[in-house]
Amino acid sequence: MRKYLAEMVGTFVLVLMGCGSAIFSGFDNPTNASTLAVAFAFGLSVIGMAYAIGGVSGCHINPAITLGVWANGRMDGKQAAGYMVFQVIGAIIASFVLWLLVSTGTHEGGTTTGANSYADGNMWQAFIAETVFTFIFVLVVLGSTDEKQGAGKFAGLAIGLTLVLVHIVCIPLTGTSVNPARSVGPAIFAAFGGDATPISQLWLFIVAPFLGALASSSVWNIIRTK
Repeated sequence: MRKYLAEMVGTFVLVLMGCGSAIFSGFDNPTNASTLAVAFAFGLSVIGMAYAIGGVSGCHINPAITLGVWANGRMDGKQAAGYMVFQVIGAIIASFVLWLLVSTGTHEGGTTTGANSYADGNMWQAFIAETVFTFIFVLVVLGSTDEKQGAGKFAGLAIGLTLVLVHIVCIPLTGTSVNPARSVGPAIFAAFGGDATPISQLWLFIVAPFLGALASSSVWNIIRTK
């Protein structure tokens, strides 16, 4: 149970800090500076949690990573399912806290909930982006945490900085998910605010990251040293 709770707490921090930066940095009108701020908020959250809970659960805090780790044979299906459930719970709790912060006072940011979405007509662009960038992200996770040829104590740093890079490129396209749990929580509370788009598009931010994760697991199995 402690591993599941660690995943819940880690995902809570990731969504609270990452999506919180999108809300309170005024991301309704994005600039280069706000894009970098949000990208680093997500990446630094991963780095912090990697060193906080990595020794407990491995710090997946992302169902796509958990799927990739399971597909790579590093954990069983029951544990992987438990990880995913508690990751989503953590994301929902974080989104609830953000909703409370937005609804109980004023701030200088925008009205966004930090939910992922894509513009009308850009479904395939979004699908390709989320699949490819999740593939890259999970491949770095699998490689840097490999028992034989991983990065050891530097794995958290490599993973967090890769997430920063992914966000810098992908934020203008989808707001960057590469993490189904990160998409589920904000989408629910966007619906509370009357915006149904994130809910109607949520399937993409679940399916595409999972496909990317499975692809990265297959590629890593081919290229890693046996």
